[in-house]
Amino acid sequence: MVDIGAKIKQTRLKLGLTQEELAARTELSKGFISQLERNLTSPSIATLVDILEALGTDTAAFFTASDDNEKVVFTPEDMFESSDDELHSKICWLVPNAQKNALEPILVTLEPGGSTYEDDPHEGEEFGYVLSGSIVLVLGDRKLKLKKGDSFCFKPTELHYIMNPAKREAMLIWVATPPSF
Repeated sequence: MVDIGAKIKQTRLKLGLTQEELAARTELSKGFISQLERNLTSPSIATLVDILEALGTDTAAFFTASDDNEKVVFTPEDMFESSDDELHSKICWLVPNAQKNALEPILVTLEPGGSTYEDDPHEGEEFGYVLSGSIVLVLGDRKLKLKKGDSFCFKPTELHYIMNPAKREAMLIWVATPPSF
């Protein structure tokens, strides 16, 4: 069962609002908000809807499972891997269902001569960190060389991909926002 008062307080605090600020947004008194958060009173449905609106949520989201139970640690058993024999590459999705998140981290392994697929321009940003080997980041007409320990960050406003022209395997962490892999 949902502790309405505690959850309202938790949501208010996450937003950095005082009881006074929430009261002003809802045209309720600070005393009522205080009593509500301590479960000394219960709101009418209309009042609860007004409070949730002021907190930037709705009844459906408010009464669903808490983010506290959201999985935050992932083990190799949670991860999904895909190989592309034609491109001589392997992608490991480090966070399952990352498409629902704001960012999507992957581990890319490129065999010698391997590459990622060419990605068209899109919204967001991309970040990468070379874990081993060396790569070439292709951004439109530019070819940027990176080695172990180097990182990159760019807005994907042109065709882009990564290739490994070296004679040994390369590995990198690649993060896209919003998810695009």
